[in-house]
Amino acid sequence: MSDMEWLAAFLGNPGRKYAHTRHNIGFLTGDIVARRLGVRFKKLRFGGVCAESGNVLLLKPQLYMNCSGQSVCAASAHYRLPPERVLAVYDDVSLPPGKLRVRKGGGSGGHNGVKDIITRMGSEGFPRVRIGIGAKPRPDIELIDWVLGVLTKEERAVLDTALPLAASAVLAVFADGVEAAMNTYNSC
Repeated sequence: MSDMEWLAAFLGNPGRKYAHTRHNIGFLTGDIVARRLGVRFKKLRFGGVCAESGNVLLLKPQLYMNCSGQSVCAASAHYRLPPERVLAVYDDVSLPPGKLRVRKGGGSGGHNGVKDIITRMGSEGFPRVRIGIGAKPRPDIELIDWVLGVLTKEERAVLDTALPLAASAVLAVFADGVEAAMNTYNSC
């Protein structure tokens, strides 16, 4: 029996090609959380790279975004964690750049990584920290091109403030619960 109490899944795409794209906001947030906890992502398990800090497992799936659920569900099943103890951290096109939303659960909002987690887990009842990247600026741009586009200098400036706040929201979920994190960070 494990004493693991939380799984935080930071969503993104593996590889240098995607490192600084809008869709990798989850990975970037995970790096900040790991630094604050004094751990490093290095252990390859569950189809991802992991870091452990006490009763928390941090996971960056190394499968492509659309298959994130495979990694997340393997880790949650291994530790017998119910959906309400699996925190997903990811980008959201429906929020303005840098805006945060902490939620107890809900639909995928069209995010394929979240959709895969819901499908494989069989539940929408897992908490999330969503980080706004903004909607595509023009209708002639395909959504996939927008989310896989490299962050601009202006976007990086916004995220330099937003990502540390998102990391604080993640840590608040672990320490104080989802409701408290919602009350504190949903105004950011």
